[in-house]
Amino acid sequence: MRATIFRSGDLVVDTMPAPIPAEGQMLVKTLACGICGSDLHAAKHAHRMVEVTRRVPGRVPMDLSRDIVFGHEFCCEVLDYGPRTERKLKPGTRVCSMPVMMEADGPKGVGYSNHYVGGYAEQMLLSAPLVLEVPNGLATEHAALTEPIAVGVHAVEKALLNGDEAPLVVGCGPVGLAVIAALRLKHIRPIVAADFSQKRRELAVRMGADIVVDPADEDPYARLAAGRCAVLFECVGVPGLIQQALEKAPRDARIVVVGVCMEPDAIEPMFGIVKEISLQFVLGYTPEEFARSLRLLAEGAIDASALVTGKIGLDDVKNAFQELANPERHTKILIEPWRGHDPSAVRMTWFCDSTNSGTKRGMRQ
Repeated sequence: MRATIFRSGDLVVDTMPAPIPAEGQMLVKTLACGICGSDLHAAKHAHRMVEVTRRVPGRVPMDLSRDIVFGHEFCCEVLDYGPRTERKLKPGTRVCSMPVMMEADGPKGVGYSNHYVGGYAEQMLLSAPLVLEVPNGLATEHAALTEPIAVGVHAVEKALLNGDEAPLVVGCGPVGLAVIAALRLKHIRPIVAADFSQKRRELAVRMGADIVVDPADEDPYARLAAGRCAVLFECVGVPGLIQQALEKAPRDARIVVVGVCMEPDAIEPMFGIVKEISLQFVLGYTPEEFARSLRLLAEGAIDASALVTGKIGLDDVKNAFQELANPERHTKILIEPWRGHDPSAVRMTWFCDSTNSGTKRGMRQ
C-alpha cells in the first residue's frame, strides 16, 4: 500500500506492506485523515518530542531511525477483521475510532508509532471494540473531524464550568474553534476569542464566538465580562502564552492549557500566586466525549463545513505542511489517501459572498 512516511526528518511517499489484523483488530481503508497541528509540531520537533516522551511514565517514544506514519484524525471503511474477532459491522461500513490500539499490557497510540500506521496511509488497523459507526448521512470529511472536536469538548469539560464564567479563547485554530463550539453548546457566554488572523476570527464567529479580538489592536483580556470568574483557554501552544495569561488574567481566574507546546516554556509563578490563579493542563478526551463529538457532528450541532479548507492526496502532504503555516489560507486540510496527485489541491483562498458580507466561501485557484 502507499503511505506518506516520516523518514529521517522528511515526509516521503513510498509503498509499505499492508497491515494484517490480529485478534481484536479491524482492517480498514482510510477515507479521510486530518492534518493536526500536533503532526506539524512532531515533524518540526521530533527529537524534542522523543526526549520528553522518554521522561513521561507509561509513554513509548518514537524510534526516529525507523519509519513513522502520522495521522490520528480519521474516517475509514471496514475491510476485514482479525481472527476470533466479532464482526459487528459489515465490510463497507464507514467508521471512526479513537486513535488507540488495545494490547494486553495497555493501550498504544496510533499516529506517532513505529508499530501502528496512522491515517496517512491507504490502510490501517483499528481496535474493533473502540470503533464507532458513522451515523447515516454524515459526510466522511465531517466525520474525520470527530477527533479534534473531541479535544475541544474535553477541554471544556475539564474546566468544570458552572455556567456563570467569562470565557476567553486564545488562538482560533482547529482546537480553539472546537473549544468555542463546546462553550456555545454549554451556553457559557459571552465567548471572547482572540487571534491575529482575520480569517480565523471570522471562523470563530461562525463557531459561536460573541466577541472577536485582534490582539495586535486590542487587549482581549479587557473584553472579559466584569464580575464573573474568568476562564482562559490557551489554544496556541507556543512559549510565552502561559506567562502572558498569568500576567493579564484577573484574580481567581482559571487557565486551561489546551495548546501543545513542544519547547521549554518559562513562567513566573508569583503572578499566579498573588492572584490565586488555577492552572489546568488537558490532553485528549474520554471514550464518551469522543462518541458524543461524533453525535454532535451528525446532528449538525457543530458547523463542520466551516473547518475544512482543503483536500489532498498522499503526494501533496509535504506541501500541505507548508501551507498550514499560513492561517489566512487554511484551517484543516484533509488527506484522502486514495486521491490522485493534484498540484492545486491545497491552493484554496477565500472570497466574500457579495450577497452576505459575513459569509466566506472556499474557492479553488
